[in-house]
Amino acid sequence: MNRELREIGVIPVTTSIIESFYPDLKSAEKKVVWLEKNGYIIRLKRGLYVVNPEYTGKRLSNELIANHLYAPSYVSMSTALRYYGLIPEAVYVNQSMTVKHSRSFQTPIGNYDYKCVSREAFAVGVRTERVADYAFLIASPEKALCDLIANSSKVNLRYMKDVENYLENDIRMDMDEFLKFDPSVLEEYIKVGKKADSIATLLKYLTR
Repeated sequence: MNRELREIGVIPVTTSIIESFYPDLKSAEKKVVWLEKNGYIIRLKRGLYVVNPEYTGKRLSNELIANHLYAPSYVSMSTALRYYGLIPEAVYVNQSMTVKHSRSFQTPIGNYDYKCVSREAFAVGVRTERVADYAFLIASPEKALCDLIANSSKVNLRYMKDVENYLENDIRMDMDEFLKFDPSVLEEYIKVGKKADSIATLLKYLTR
């Protein structure tokens, strides 16, 4: 396989980038089709690919793919909480937040779901996570929990007992880690995010 293609590693790339590796070919577009057909690259959506990990020897990152598949976006909700080891259950859909319309993608790598968040709330509590030779945007634990509550239609945290039941029984949060949360992230989210009343109750439970 082309050395440059292998060096892409786990980073999703566009058709034009792959075509640029073959400047001497009259029909680089057909080369892209050939690479996909023969399993060297995997199509995530029209015009966006990743190199097959069988040929790079590198494990693909669902978080990095999520950022590229629908941008701007950041990994959040149950996916982020699971990434941090704060909830025990496996998450089978990669959840993210975006300022664009809500949307879902089914790919050979996995399923990706995006929920809309306001531009004001987007920037609150988002961090860059660096892994090996790449980086991706992901919600902090505090922001991920706020996003999850705000986008769970049946969750309404009016009282302290509601918070306790939700954290301990519904999502089985690691309570020792929850008590280490930074309350300032919740305070900022209350100002600009959805379900401010529920997040305010969560904040009271955290700081009691």
